[in-house]
Amino acid sequence: MATDIRTGRKGQGGGPSSGSPGDELAELHRMRLLVVDDVPTNLALLRAQLASGGFTNVTAAAGGHDALDVLERSIGPDERSSVDAVVLDIKMPDLDGYAVCRRMREEPALADIPVVMVTGYDRWQEETIHAAYEAGATDILFKPFRTAELINRVVTALKLKRERDLRRQRERELEAELAERRVMEARLQYLVGHDDLTGLANRRRLEQILEVASLNAQASGQPLSLLYLDLDRFKLINDREGHGAGDRSLILVANTLRKHAGPGTHLARISADEFALLLEGADRERARRLAETIRAELESLRYESRGRRYTLSASIGVATMEGGVAGRGAELLAQADQACYSAKREGRNRVHVYAETDGALADMEHDSRWGERLRRALEAGGLVLAFQPVVRLRDHAVTHYEVLVRLREDDGSLVLPGEFLPAAERLGLMPELDREVVRRTLELIARLPERLGTLGFNVNLSGHTLHDSAFVDFVREALSRSGVPGRRITFELTETAAIADPERAGEALGQLRALGCRVALDDFGSGFSTYTYLKRFPVDYLKIDGGFIQQLAWDSVDQALVRSIVEIARALEKETVAEFVGDEETLELVRRYGIHYAQGYHLGRPVL
Repeated sequence: MATDIRTGRKGQGGGPSSGSPGDELAELHRMRLLVVDDVPTNLALLRAQLASGGFTNVTAAAGGHDALDVLERSIGPDERSSVDAVVLDIKMPDLDGYAVCRRMREEPALADIPVVMVTGYDRWQEETIHAAYEAGATDILFKPFRTAELINRVVTALKLKRERDLRRQRERELEAELAERRVMEARLQYLVGHDDLTGLANRRRLEQILEVASLNAQASGQPLSLLYLDLDRFKLINDREGHGAGDRSLILVANTLRKHAGPGTHLARISADEFALLLEGADRERARRLAETIRAELESLRYESRGRRYTLSASIGVATMEGGVAGRGAELLAQADQACYSAKREGRNRVHVYAETDGALADMEHDSRWGERLRRALEAGGLVLAFQPVVRLRDHAVTHYEVLVRLREDDGSLVLPGEFLPAAERLGLMPELDREVVRRTLELIARLPERLGTLGFNVNLSGHTLHDSAFVDFVREALSRSGVPGRRITFELTETAAIADPERAGEALGQLRALGCRVALDDFGSGFSTYTYLKRFPVDYLKIDGGFIQQLAWDSVDQALVRSIVEIARALEKETVAEFVGDEETLELVRRYGIHYAQGYHLGRPVL
């Protein structure tokens, strides 16, 4: 028993069956058929038989040449034919069915159209069957045949055509998707190393170029020079005219620098208003002359906005690594930065060539301002603790607080850690400062057990503190004295922490974990050392660098990087934390990526 093509009921014949006959048959009935026969009565009968099977989109051709004309006109601008199947009589006087079928197979736009041949030759004649398939027929019917037989053969041919079309459409979509992905990957690689606004390399890319160039300079004996430009009073344009005007002035500066690009020259925008030029093969004097030329060109620029005219100028630091001398690119960048600072200190709009005293002098001035104030704060309780909530994303519960330190001025104002921590690092005060934060955090937990419940607290640690052999004993005694279980404390180690002895630091972190404390790797992804730390140190949490989170909602590069970090954490069974979550859209994204915890102003500001 077979399925009637019109009703879906069982009947005589060998018709096809379908899991969803209504939808499938409706789709098949809409497909276009071409019926070809030179005998008008046969042509009318074929059309009537197909119509009885539900096919209404049927075109008739009264011979072979007529059929080829219809097929040629059916080819659209996309080089595809609108005809879905052909019912083709073999015996025709002008051009027989074999010739028509062969012509179709030679035309790319027609080659895949199924052809059901019909013939009145002796039934099952071997030569006829062989010739039909040799010409490219899909199927063959011998007259006389029943309507159901014709319908079933056509339906089968159309199904094959549809499946082939769907497969090829999917192949085209996959090819387009792969091409788009290759373009996106290339774009991603470009954006990771370039500044969106100016198109110049960014700081990350410059640092990579510097490392390679410094090795080449050592090997070749050629000098390597770096110009570090800081625009003078750029903030004035931004504040008065807005960021749009500021961006236009930055593009103007970038285009001025491009005029000096050439072989062995690398340009970069390394911060909001800072640029760099790396000059391979340029000695100190050549670099100084170029810096003077650029300074004069920038000074001559005039920028107008809303009727106001601004003069652009830059302080430029120059540093040179002599050929064949061992040194790292990071050192050259730091020296050029110090020289730029000296140029600003000397009055701005000038060039300063790095001297050994530049870095020491700047550090001494900074440290002299903060050293005594830090010691006084440690002795007199001038350090203030602030607490920022860390939210568990699966239930939006606050589970931890990060402990942040502030310095209280004599007038009561608070100084953020970026102002005084560098001096504390250089003066060797970080171990003492970290101990003070740990001691006061444990005292707070012990003093307010009912209010704080089981909340955890994250304390930042300096690399210097990890090298302090007595620090673990201090934590052990402080935990015992306060009665606070170690699991309430997580120690955060930043990517930028100075780890002189990674083996000793790893041992210290392992000993802290043995006390029940946890370890978080902060600023993860901000530099290559994070992956080294992840491999060497016993880590429980990865805190994704906030620089990747701040623009996550619209920056495809940050999105790709954050997803990759989450995959790494998942593979290593580490929990993840997103910092700097500033809005609901970003929060939704980090939740969707599978990040476990989040913190930022959108979830809660630090409270005293």
